Amino acid sequence: RMLSGYRPKGDVSDSYRILELEEGCSLDEVRNSYRTLAKKYHPDSSSSTADPAAFIRVEEAYRVVLNDVAARQKPGENSEEEEDQFKSKSLQHRHYLSFEGVGIGTPSQREKQYMQFRVDRATEQVLEYRQHRLGSSYAGTDLMRAKDVRESKKVKITQAVERLVEDLIQESMAKGDFDNLRGKGKPLQKFSDCPHIDPMTHNLNRILIDNGYQPEWILLQKEIRETIERLRKSVVASRRKLGEPMTPLEQKQWIRICEQFMEDIRKLNKRVDNFNLVVPILSRQMVHFSPEKEIVRAQKTYEALMEKASHPDTKESQGEGGKRFGWKSSLFKWLNL
Repeated sequence: RMLSGYRPKGDVSDSYRILELEEGCSLDEVRNSYRTLAKKYHPDSSSSTADPAAFIRVEEAYRVVLNDVAARQKPGENSEEEEDQFKSKSLQHRHYLSFEGVGIGTPSQREKQYMQFRVDRATEQVLEYRQHRLGSSYAGTDLMRAKDVRESKKVKITQAVERLVEDLIQESMAKGDFDNLRGKGKPLQKFSDCPHIDPMTHNLNRILIDNGYQPEWILLQKEIRETIERLRKSVVASRRKLGEPMTPLEQKQWIRICEQFMEDIRKLNKRVDNFNLVVPILSRQMVHFSPEKEIVRAQKTYEALMEKASHPDTKESQGEGGKRFGWKSSLFKWLNL
């Protein structure tokens, strides 16, 4: 390190004079004076008063004064600890000039060398990490090879099927099997209802929808509606099987059916939440189904079906009477004519 082998030659009084101190001063005064002079004369301070020779003299005087202050301390229990503290205490500027012991020359040159050293060390660490990753990834080489073989076979089979289908299509086109198709040789129908929509984009969307490529929110909406209709029909059918009036055993069965129905409705409401997250239009969002209201609705549907089943003759008689009345009125009109 810089000045590591230098030995001070001045006496104690000259050292106090260089640090602008008086003999018998405290340790804090020595440190404060050294910091002030080091900032003033340090070569890397970018100050107009920077002077390497003066800085060396200040550092030499600081060492001498520290030794003198340590010698003047009263002997006691902690004298050895205080002496070790003075000896092991590194100078303030040394903390910034150490650079882990890397480099030679001035502090600026050593800083550049230290930065290059850090770059090289980081590069070596990255290479070691990558080597470790590769080693761990190739630990199961046999399994990976077997998996690659299976994947390659799957890809080959898929490509062979696609080539076969393409050959069959080309062969059918050569035979003229597609000549009798409706709309052959005609352009795609353009949607002129809204002039602000691109016809090509609209046609592409229509083709995708016709072939089953629908947006996720449309499929979810369709699934939710089909599920709620199926649950409603199922609970009404279960109620009709129990009959009227219900025995205590049938009442317990009906309670279990209602509990299962309410649980199915709660699961359906979770799908409604997922639908509301993906639907692009705010007005298309759906509300939750109320299990209690659905049970009341199922009960009313069951009562309506039972009432219709108990009075089938009334509507038939009304219908026949209407037919007879219509026949008589037509006869009277004919007689009048």
